Amino acid sequence: MARVLKPPTPLELGEWERTIFLAGSIDMGQAVRWQDVFENAFAGDDVTLLNPRRDEWDASWRQSIEDPDFRQQVEWELNGLEKSTVVAMYFAPESKAPVTLLELGLAARLGKLVVACPTGFWRKGNVEVVCARYNVALLGSLDEMIATVRRRLRL
Repeated sequence: MARVLKPPTPLELGEWERTIFLAGSIDMGQAVRWQDVFENAFAGDDVTLLNPRRDEWDASWRQSIEDPDFRQQVEWELNGLEKSTVVAMYFAPESKAPVTLLELGLAARLGKLVVACPTGFWRKGNVEVVCARYNVALLGSLDEMIATVRRRLRL
């Protein structure tokens, strides 16, 4: 059965634990809840999902290193990117996803990134070029990404 960790839960992971970091469109809670689809797809698997979509997000937090809650969130996400076995990154077509674009740059060279960027995402060309340059799997749908992550983890 899958385990789902969300901030601020500490990322206490076993050395051999298979983990998937769910990077992608959130847009301050306005983007489609694609993480729920991903969680349902892996519900019966022996895997840990690191979902940064915080249940108790407070939009009043200052976007500043000086805000301890905001800083904890960003550090949780950076740790998740680094500690995960696979990074599953989804660019929802109707979103802007500026943080996800930043995460794409951070994760492109890690060798564990799988990206889904459907037609309609406003910066799809940038995503295509980065993925091509760093040999990152680039897919057109969430379903294709789920299938690719399953193969990578041999689930």
